[in-house]
Amino acid sequence: MASHIAADHIPANDVPANQPNRGSILKSVLIFSSLVAISVALWWAALVSLFTLALRDEQYTHILLILPISACFIFLEWKSPASQSRSSAAAGSVLLLAAVLARHFVKVLSSADVQLALTILALLAWWVGAFILCFGMRAFRRALFPLCFLLWMVPLPQSVLNLIVAQLQQGSAASARVFFAVAGIPVEQRGTLVHIRGLTLEVAPECSSIRSSMVLLVTTMALAQFLLITFWRKAVVFAVAIPLSVIKNGLRIFVLGVLATKVDPSYLTGRLHRQGGIIYFLIALLGIFPLLWILRRGENQNPRQ
Repeated sequence: MASHIAADHIPANDVPANQPNRGSILKSVLIFSSLVAISVALWWAALVSLFTLALRDEQYTHILLILPISACFIFLEWKSPASQSRSSAAAGSVLLLAAVLARHFVKVLSSADVQLALTILALLAWWVGAFILCFGMRAFRRALFPLCFLLWMVPLPQSVLNLIVAQLQQGSAASARVFFAVAGIPVEQRGTLVHIRGLTLEVAPECSSIRSSMVLLVTTMALAQFLLITFWRKAVVFAVAIPLSVIKNGLRIFVLGVLATKVDPSYLTGRLHRQGGIIYFLIALLGIFPLLWILRRGENQNPRQ
């Protein structure tokens, strides 16, 4: 009887002890927003430099996509976070402190592009630390992909980017040679030069298709995360997107070469050459969808795998 009376006095709207109430969630959101606002003030110059670079240099255009995509994933996957633990507060505080220290010490670096990359990395550490501090480790684990996805915002130093562009040049030239050979057109490749009858095509750094390749990788990663569940399937899709980014540029070189030799040489300097990258980007993206469909169907048939 005593136990029955005690049970009657338990409020019906009580929540489990490990679940925060609406007021504490709102408080966490306000604190997180304040910490983000502080970071914008502290890293304002670096953010201006980053987005100016993304708008000015096509090699960094993909950076403009990262924040909106990451925010969308956090919103779509958001669940009411559990109450924060001491370990969460400690981990978040350590990251905040490390971010401030890193922001201070990178100023001694002489290379401006390396300095910007490390400064943005420090900013991302602050954001992750603020997220853990305000919402806890469980929420961090649920939002692991969108938070790690923010790493695409870090601008690669020019020395690293030059290596990537060089590989894209070589790969695009080799891919174009294969397309010409399959089409029965005599072809010879020497480095980044592709020789066909009556025409020599050079895959210059600006023709490496670095912008569309980076955008393709970013888009493919986001689609794989949105449509697939298992990690290995997501990894397969991303791995396929890497050679596909080279193949699409080889196809572009092949089409321009055929049009220039069979139709009109002006195709080499026309709008298709200068602005046709979007066409081949869409072709490559369409090539990803059958793979996504097959892998998603496999997940539906074998949900435990």
